[in-house]
Amino acid sequence: MATPPEQPHWLDKNELETWFSLVSVLTRLPAALDRQLQRDAGISHFEYQVMAALSETPQRTMRMSRLAMIADGSLSRLSQVVTRLEKRGWVSRAPDPTDGRYTLATLTDAGWEKLIATAPGHVAEVRRLVFDPMTKGQCRQLRDIGRRITTTIDPDDSCLR
Repeated sequence: MATPPEQPHWLDKNELETWFSLVSVLTRLPAALDRQLQRDAGISHFEYQVMAALSETPQRTMRMSRLAMIADGSLSRLSQVVTRLEKRGWVSRAPDPTDGRYTLATLTDAGWEKLIATAPGHVAEVRRLVFDPMTKGQCRQLRDIGRRITTTIDPDDSCLR
């Protein structure tokens, strides 16, 4: 005799409202940040993330495979974006001298200058959209909630360190 399937553990009213609120943030925040960066700097949010990630590394250089992980994009998407950034003179690519199977991406001096010029407007928009509407206690709670969720999704996530 077959065992009847278990009923799903449905979300209660409070959980459903919380879920819809989170989905709304996950959908609308990236779009809002992208609009600001496109309007003010002529770059996408993903392009900004790539340049910012490179800016935080020694010699502003990183393997493309690692950069794809940090930017949370596929290697092919990253390659397309880096090609666009190369055409603007903001990023360069070269074989990794320690292992020719890898390609290094480097934020150029012109890319660094673009990032420096773009960052204040981007930070102001992040502050306006995310931090200004919350108390310091809510910011800490959001940080802790984000870490818990991220750790559940990927316990090895390097962004948490």
